[in-house]
Amino acid sequence: MIDSSLEPDVLSTINYWLRSDIDKETKDEINELLEKEPLKLKDAFCKKLEFGTGGMRSLVGAGTNRLNKYTIQMATQGLANYINQQKIENPSVAISFDNRTHSRFFAEETAKVLSANNIKVYFTKNLRPTPYVSFACRELKCTAAVMITASHNPPEYNGYKVYWSDGGQVLPPHDRSIIEEYNKITDFSQIKTGSLNNERIEFIDEDFDQLYFAKMRENIFDKELLSKEGNKLELVYTNLHGTGITLAPKAFEMLGFNNFETVKKQESVDGSFPFAKKPNPEEKEALQLGIDQLIANNKDILIANDPDADRMAAVVNHQDEAIILTGNQIASILVYYICEMLSEQNQLGKNMAFVKSIVTTDLFKEIVESYNMTCFDVLTGFKYIADKINEFEQTKSHTFVFGAEESYGYLKGTYCRDKDGILAACLLSGVALKQKLKNKTLLDLLFEIYHKFGLYREGQKSIHFGENRDSHQKMQSIMKILRENPPKLIAESEIKQIDDYLTLKSLDLTTDMRKDIKLPQSDVLGFTLSDKTKIIVRPSGTEPKIKIYASVMEKNVNDLSQDIKKTDARLSNYLTLFSNEITQ
Repeated sequence: MIDSSLEPDVLSTINYWLRSDIDKETKDEINELLEKEPLKLKDAFCKKLEFGTGGMRSLVGAGTNRLNKYTIQMATQGLANYINQQKIENPSVAISFDNRTHSRFFAEETAKVLSANNIKVYFTKNLRPTPYVSFACRELKCTAAVMITASHNPPEYNGYKVYWSDGGQVLPPHDRSIIEEYNKITDFSQIKTGSLNNERIEFIDEDFDQLYFAKMRENIFDKELLSKEGNKLELVYTNLHGTGITLAPKAFEMLGFNNFETVKKQESVDGSFPFAKKPNPEEKEALQLGIDQLIANNKDILIANDPDADRMAAVVNHQDEAIILTGNQIASILVYYICEMLSEQNQLGKNMAFVKSIVTTDLFKEIVESYNMTCFDVLTGFKYIADKINEFEQTKSHTFVFGAEESYGYLKGTYCRDKDGILAACLLSGVALKQKLKNKTLLDLLFEIYHKFGLYREGQKSIHFGENRDSHQKMQSIMKILRENPPKLIAESEIKQIDDYLTLKSLDLTTDMRKDIKLPQSDVLGFTLSDKTKIIVRPSGTEPKIKIYASVMEKNVNDLSQDIKKTDARLSNYLTLFSNEITQ
């Protein structure tokens, strides 16, 4: 009996799928849900899966609101239609995939649709990290690229990321036009597909890795030192069951970091993530096996990549204690190291540019500007850093050096246009080696940075809304209320400035003066308090949650350990009070 909770339009779509020439497994899954779990089936068919500005990310399963063979085909047909509208001679697309259970299959379906639409495909024979496909897109002069990945999401998710010819994730006008073409695909008959034997599909083998390594190596400092002394750094590495294992060990060995060991339980390429149930390097739980190994074997540093290896986390063995570095702290260490190396080599220049997201620590900017170089802020999302690189190349105004996001994303150089966790691992290992040769650790260096530039401490809190149809509406409502009726005080500190990235206006409440914000529109609000604390709030672009970022700062560092305790207490208080403010 058909459940009465299924609306007529949802039921009509379900019946269309069941009548269509789709595979038996999908039909069986639909019928089983229809019989046993109609509410899940309702959610699976309640709408067409949204193709956002960077692509799609969703649960895997049957239905229009899930990632499956057919929604992948629809997305790819939309992309193919847009590419062919550009009248580009010999268009081509690079494709790769991560370790998730369906990733290779989805990548193959993508290749079959593109090739059937007279588009050449460069397909990696085996899984590779996300930055690799960005690099391949540029190196092979492709029109676009597709990466099948859901990054650090749980095993039941997957995703479809689209890049344009510059190697960065699609931005206007391409993103909107691809979305329009995708939305026009409403019938299976509109999809062209073929086989993997199509002559337009060319497989990329391991020889191509050497091109990637060569370009990456150009962005490494102290190569002679690393080659000579690299084996003195004792490393532990974990790929969290993901793609990093295909490149990171080779990169370490190439540079001279031969004294490393992997976290064996997490080494297997496994989409079920048996020993990293939440494969997010921001989660201590995902790092715990590596931390245990780091301390038990008395190694120097643990390096972790997320499953698609575009991000990198690190844990330092400091006086037999495992210290997890935040993304902001790693960004500060790396930018300081890069500036110092450029200074030593007499390569500093005012036209050199560093780029960070608005939620990344202001210590980054403080360091860059102390070397008389320029720091730019962009919206959250590495595609905006990539866009800035393109702008610099077109205007010749600046030379991009380094970009960072607080969520463990870093890129030095322009060989690819997405954050690269493999390069970041090698760069940070170089800093750790130099510290070890001085009988110090990365934490010692961080403390030196605090003494020199001021104490900056950052934190984040997320408000979760669950996987349901009302989540988006609830998040929009909270942002609307916060925008129209912002708080006056947070923890007895007055709000002095409000930055609204939707209206692109910054309001100084002390003078009532308004300034323009020269960034793209985004549903983000920033608050600066009287004690210079900064709070930024935004809805997540990939998950049903609102993120709150806070940053506190203390310029006069006297007793560092005590000052850290005080600032961290302030930070925690601000995050708690602000989250309570917007959820009441």
